[in-house]
Amino acid sequence: MNNHTQVNKLGTSKIGKLMVEFSIPAIIGLVVNGLYNTIDSIFIGHGVGEDGLTAVTVAMPVMILAMSLAILIGAGGNALAALRLGEGKSHDAEKVLGNCFTLTIIIAVAATVAINLFMDPVLMLSGATEEAWDYSHVFMRIISLGFILQFLGMGFNNFIRTAGDPNRALYTMVAGTLVCIVLNYLFVMVLGWGMAGSAWATVIGQGFSAALVLWYFIFTKRAPFKLKARYFRLIPRLVGSITALGAATFVLQMAMAVLSFILNNQLKLYGALDPIGSAGAIAAIGVVQRVAMFAFFPILGVAMAAQPILGYNYGAKNYRRVKSTLSISFVWVIVIGILFWLLVHLLPWPIVHLFGVTGELESFTVVALQVQMFFMPLVGLQVVVANYFQSSGQPFRSMFVSLTRQVLYLVPLMYLLPYIAAEFPAVFGVTPLQAIYYTYPTADLLSVVTAGGMILLEFRKLNRKIRQREGDEARAAEAT
Repeated sequence: MNNHTQVNKLGTSKIGKLMVEFSIPAIIGLVVNGLYNTIDSIFIGHGVGEDGLTAVTVAMPVMILAMSLAILIGAGGNALAALRLGEGKSHDAEKVLGNCFTLTIIIAVAATVAINLFMDPVLMLSGATEEAWDYSHVFMRIISLGFILQFLGMGFNNFIRTAGDPNRALYTMVAGTLVCIVLNYLFVMVLGWGMAGSAWATVIGQGFSAALVLWYFIFTKRAPFKLKARYFRLIPRLVGSITALGAATFVLQMAMAVLSFILNNQLKLYGALDPIGSAGAIAAIGVVQRVAMFAFFPILGVAMAAQPILGYNYGAKNYRRVKSTLSISFVWVIVIGILFWLLVHLLPWPIVHLFGVTGELESFTVVALQVQMFFMPLVGLQVVVANYFQSSGQPFRSMFVSLTRQVLYLVPLMYLLPYIAAEFPAVFGVTPLQAIYYTYPTADLLSVVTAGGMILLEFRKLNRKIRQREGDEARAAEAT
């Protein structure tokens, strides 16, 4: 039985207190981690210009793809470790951690080799324009060399929260981001190294975070489970469980990568028919994507912070605590969504100007930003629902909820709405290029309705489990 107080508090402390303790570091940490890409865009926008912004946007699908591989192992292993800790099996949690380390190394090396072997086809698939081709090539090649550091730093950071130390999880990300900021300024603005300088700054920052995370699981005495070499040998059963539990988040991230490929090519196609041009369209929507991603990270932070609480209590059959955690998570993500909605509607011009966007491109970017984030207050509900199914050991339901927005709704809409706008301009009254950013609020609304229906059914199941357990406890008490 696991007697470590850091872990046991997941099943005993007040849910509200736990959510505050875990959510705030997770939110700050993910926002800080999200700054990597945003920082690159800001410094490149001012130090290189529009073609540099286009190159970073072109690299986005590959960066999301890399992130999805890290999350496949990190999120799956973390969910499994939380369930095992809830069952009092800390020894099994160490086996999970060791297997995750080996899987991470293998997948990171394979991804780096693949990207460098097929760089040109990937750039073409990602919608790289002729003007930004060389910039994209340089940036992507350097970023790929840091995959192994990104995978370790991002994938293993979640385990620290499950170990009951959210503040340490926070500062491992903050430290890496601060290094990235300082080096971006030095390499891009002072030394004039351009795209290469920004990419190397990102890799070094990720490496610093990875070193701090590994130090915790190898050398820190207070860690409730350790990274031990004897558990590096892959166990097929564990690998299967890790990948099954991480599949939902992985598929979601993969879908985001595929969507980014589709988006870039649609922007290239319809941007060529618009006065701002293909490069301008890709650069502008790239800025919108970064702002939206930055707003999304606090919501994801709440969901990630709730994961160990949900997983531990579901494993321990404390279903009332599971319901309370879900309810609090819903309130938090709605509030966060409202705050960001207000921000992009009250201060859109300063936000866009921060990335060095000016002139006609600035006006287009502001409108796209406000339209794309119109249903921001509701988006978090779907994220929490998908995360709940993952935490409770229901990966296929989690995968379905995750895919509703990114694949089932958004991909068809990405083709359908611009086509309707082109063929029947009187229907929308917008250009095909403008119709592209209307696909996001439409998909948001549809996916939230779908997730809402599924979680209502799940609440009924939890209520039945609660009644059954309380009935069993009452009968046991009478028998004694």
